Amino acid sequence: APAGRAVPCRAAEMAPYAPPPPLSRRLVALTLALAALVSPASAKKIPASVTPISRDLYRPSDTLLSEIKALVARNPDRLTMDTVRAGNKGYSAEMLVVTFNHVKKTVHDGSKIKILLSFGQHGRELITSELALSLLYILTEKRKIAGVDLSSFEKILEHLVIKVVPIENFNGRKRVEAGEICDRRNGRGVDLNRNWSVDWGKKEKDYNPFEEDPGTAPFSEPEAQIMQELSKSFKPHIWVNVHSGMEALFMPYDHKNTTPDGAPSHLMRSVLENVNHRNFQDSCLVGSGGGAVGYLAHGTTTDYLYDIAKVPMPFTFEIYGDEKASTDDCFKMFNPVDKITFDRVINKWCMAFLILFEEGLRTLPDDQVVSQGALDNWVPMGGEILERNMDQKSGGENGKLEGLDLGMQELKTYFRLFMLSTFLLMFMFCSRISKNRSRDSGNI
Repeated sequence: APAGRAVPCRAAEMAPYAPPPPLSRRLVALTLALAALVSPASAKKIPASVTPISRDLYRPSDTLLSEIKALVARNPDRLTMDTVRAGNKGYSAEMLVVTFNHVKKTVHDGSKIKILLSFGQHGRELITSELALSLLYILTEKRKIAGVDLSSFEKILEHLVIKVVPIENFNGRKRVEAGEICDRRNGRGVDLNRNWSVDWGKKEKDYNPFEEDPGTAPFSEPEAQIMQELSKSFKPHIWVNVHSGMEALFMPYDHKNTTPDGAPSHLMRSVLENVNHRNFQDSCLVGSGGGAVGYLAHGTTTDYLYDIAKVPMPFTFEIYGDEKASTDDCFKMFNPVDKITFDRVINKWCMAFLILFEEGLRTLPDDQVVSQGALDNWVPMGGEILERNMDQKSGGENGKLEGLDLGMQELKTYFRLFMLSTFLLMFMFCSRISKNRSRDSGNI
């Protein structure tokens, strides 16, 4: 998310404060773009006045993923993981997907709430992936947050299946770690949160191509393809896209200044308001992204998940923003730079997710919680587009990848069969004509 200026969500233990006057997020984005355009050759040279990545707080992406893999290996009864790769036109992406499923035979998998969490969609928002790692620790090995006992949530976790994407935009994060500290895009310059199909490609008057390039077409980017297929096959009840740049709890829509109509919208707002009240003392901004941020965003993940994928509760959480940071101090603007603030952000948002799980379990209507088949049976696009690797399997999840995407891949197969059948029919027809002509010639 572009940098913002909003009242931060404060946890119960945080003291109130007076925020500074608001500053347009678009102005911030334009400043970042101009800085990159004016001096592209020096993009990797961080000026002395700009805060560098706090290496003592933030793990390199490879280290973070290695730690997650080690965590999965230590907890095979609760965690499994897949590595998914996709590519096109010379560009490829890889994504780790971790699945939490509390092994309890007393709760049938078909009655569980399915939750999909995506972190690190924008490269410069490193704090979001650190939150993903901390949340996975809480789901497995850590039993307290800032001294608060989490045992009361244990029963709730038995009713959930949670898929976590710790770093959605791995290539973009690598660019940031290499010195392009203001970049939010993927490895070939596309904003992944503008590459989805709802209202794709529409540009506002203050459109910024450096920040918001939507790609050449909806789902042109491998990262977006992977996430789309994951959402279609896993069919989550709750989706959260985690960002930084401000602090807020958002629901659809992003592309228009309104929220959806009807009971589903009221349920979403109720869940967010309860999370806000219980964990942030009603200090968070709650509402639609398009109505609260100050500008409209087109082609976003959340709007697709609601309008097309029909996820009952798709949310965007903005977990941190430094309202005092200079507009050219990107890392400080999007990420806490001291340990006290870092720990406070991690702790309060981990608790926010636990409360979200509880509220979602309590609020979702029973008729929306139905069996969708095997929980590990999500099938990504096949052929040259995507392959799936199983890095870790538990005893009950030794299934192999069966079949291909029933959209594109089957269409290709039917087309090949049609062409082959046409060729054979033409061959037989021509052979019959040739024989008849030969017979007729012999009779003359």
